[in-house]
Amino acid sequence: MTFSGLFVPLITPFTADGDVALRALESLAHELLDAGATGLVALGTTGEPSALTPAERAAVLAVVERVSRTRRTPWIAGVHDGIVPASADAAMHAVPAFVRPGEEGVIAHFAALAAASPVPVVVYHVPYRTAQPLSAGALLRLASLPNVIAMKYAPGTLDATAMAFMAAAADVPGFSILVGDDVLAGPLLALGAPGAVMAAGHIATADYAALIAAWQSGDLPGGRALSHRLAPRSAALFAAPNPTVIKGVLHAEGRIPSAAVRVPLTPAAPEQVAQARGLLTLVSPERAAQGLSTPVTPEQVAHV
Repeated sequence: MTFSGLFVPLITPFTADGDVALRALESLAHELLDAGATGLVALGTTGEPSALTPAERAAVLAVVERVSRTRRTPWIAGVHDGIVPASADAAMHAVPAFVRPGEEGVIAHFAALAAASPVPVVVYHVPYRTAQPLSAGALLRLASLPNVIAMKYAPGTLDATAMAFMAAAADVPGFSILVGDDVLAGPLLALGAPGAVMAAGHIATADYAALIAAWQSGDLPGGRALSHRLAPRSAALFAAPNPTVIKGVLHAEGRIPSAAVRVPLTPAAPEQVAQARGLLTLVSPERAAQGLSTPVTPEQVAHV
């Protein structure tokens, strides 16, 4: 399987009492697929997996698997405890954080993971969180490992390393770059990434699906216009630690029972949620007519 299109890394909704809201999770998963998402990611970092118990993580995986099999759509399982669901279409592993094993250590780590994994592996490279930078050469070696089929690529900036890797990775057979930096989605898609794993895709999913489709189809004016308009919204959705703003917007839209997160996260401020909701009308004016957002002002755009 070659991964492309929009994958949404699901939040984990909680009830007002703090329990995992599995029915809301299932409903949200269907909504995202209905709105144009290609597939789902269960227990990505957006899903607060470290704050869940093993039983809660298993329950989340079961819901996402059931929805994906019913809809016949691909799903990726985030792996945090070494347990890889054999039923997933792929397993996503982050570059080891805090340890900073160096490039050779990272490559050895993923070579061992990929060799032992019952499903294909997606590497999650996010150096501004793991504190482990990787050269374009090291990234290309990861992309070329057997059983590694994709990389969620969140470089944090478009520099010479990113440009060199994007160019070289296009020649690796059976490998896909999935954009992992929501604000940089447009430029990375323009450089050839065939898809994205975007938490921002929870909100007005069709807009983000259209962004990817525009670049895939060669619609340069459409892709450029959507990129410019969606970048401020994506920035607003990450104005506080992920997924607090996204949960605030989903709750305000009545799509999850609460905006609760678990410590060490705390809920986003009301003004941050309002800012993100206001920016929805930049691309989706019909949502305002449906009462799902409030008009955006030039001052709000400038503030992002």
